[in-house]
Amino acid sequence: MEVSNLWDKWVGEALSKLDSLKLLRSLRPLYLPNEQQQMNNTGVSGKEEYEMFDEVQPWDRSSVNVSISEPTYRKWLLEIPSSGDEIVHGESLADDTFGTSQQQFKRLLLFSGNDYLGLSSHPAVRRAAAEAARDYGMGPRGSPLICGYTYHHRLLESSLASLKKKEDCLLCPTGFSANMALMVALGNLASLLAAGNVPVKDEKIAIFSDELNHASIIDGIRLAERQRSVEFFVYKHCDMSHLRALLSNCKMKKKVVVTDSLFSMDGDFAPMLELVELRRKHNLLLVIDDAHGTFVCGKSGGGVAEEFECERDVDICIGTLSKAAGCHGGFIACSKRWKQLIQSRGRSFIFSTATPVPIAAAGHAAVIVAKRETWRRRELWNRVEDFRALTGIAISSPIISLIVGSEEKALKASRKLLKSGFHVTAIRPPTVPPNSCRLRIALSAAHTTDDLRKLTSALSSYINFQDTGGTSLHIHSKL
Repeated sequence: MEVSNLWDKWVGEALSKLDSLKLLRSLRPLYLPNEQQQMNNTGVSGKEEYEMFDEVQPWDRSSVNVSISEPTYRKWLLEIPSSGDEIVHGESLADDTFGTSQQQFKRLLLFSGNDYLGLSSHPAVRRAAAEAARDYGMGPRGSPLICGYTYHHRLLESSLASLKKKEDCLLCPTGFSANMALMVALGNLASLLAAGNVPVKDEKIAIFSDELNHASIIDGIRLAERQRSVEFFVYKHCDMSHLRALLSNCKMKKKVVVTDSLFSMDGDFAPMLELVELRRKHNLLLVIDDAHGTFVCGKSGGGVAEEFECERDVDICIGTLSKAAGCHGGFIACSKRWKQLIQSRGRSFIFSTATPVPIAAAGHAAVIVAKRETWRRRELWNRVEDFRALTGIAISSPIISLIVGSEEKALKASRKLLKSGFHVTAIRPPTVPPNSCRLRIALSAAHTTDDLRKLTSALSSYINFQDTGGTSLHIHSKL
């Protein structure tokens, strides 16, 4: 039996069990008063026409230009702990420096964000949020299964399902909650199919997770483990030999492999084609977290699976709207059966208030813009090429991880960049292991080649680049 058919059978059996227990839950989109009137007048809801552009515009720069107050700046330079309460009242924004009563801010060029396409400042996205807020307010405040699910949420889900080439999609409050909901639902699947109250070993689900997967995947699996319905195996980062050995030694029928598609801290890609081969050989369920690949990779922005031409072989795709879409929220692109299971058993989805309507409206606009303004992806990958040419470092994505080693070195390098006008934060434990502290640089379509020249010039004054031929780059500091 094919992989998809086998898992479809198991999910179908679990849904039948839920139905018999009267635990199957449904989503029923509400139409808001103004929206209902518009539907009656025009037969459609919302505005499908969004203004598009064919090159970087002045407002795109607002996604990478930021400012911090003088007190915040000084605390950062001295590494003084802060609660974020340094507020300057009644002062004008300075052009580039601070020091007088008229200059209380320091302008910085942001290289720490995940707004890869600069869509957070796009007029269509801003207008969609503003018009939805004006027409509908924040929307019904409740969980999706009670009263928080509207036509706007359904519209966004449909557009994401189309983008990911999946039958359906479930919108979640965050990408973190999306991963948590899926992992807990997997644990419930094993329990529902078990002959007794607690699954025996052969009835459990074996989940194989890359050791560098996102915290939300790990936490979700840990919750599923507490149900005593899954067993958790960690394979070495992108090591297919290790994963192959673990799969071959596992006698459990239900196997799941979950991995980030583009790893957020190292900037490298999962070996998608090898994972697809393993999926077919072992009848496993392949799940990817495409948080950093969605809208960034693929001709239409469909993500890493589209880039590697294996969309049909990815069973479930987790994503987020808080990165390249420039908005907020998470989603699970999957089959209708999987969606029904997750919305009935995924606790982080069930017990969370739904995304506000203006955010859902903005997200839908971002999906449309990201698909149509293909030049944004082209500009982003041009910046990747610029960084390669300027440094000689063989990076493979817009995420550049420069590992400097100790926490002290990473903090000092970050402060040096701050003085030069760049916002690049040091990444430290527990986010990364000890002695692998790093500068994590994230590129954007809103950055220019000149921005990259200035950044790399600043870096080169106190860092010796060393090309290791990989994407997790160890460098030698001059500090």
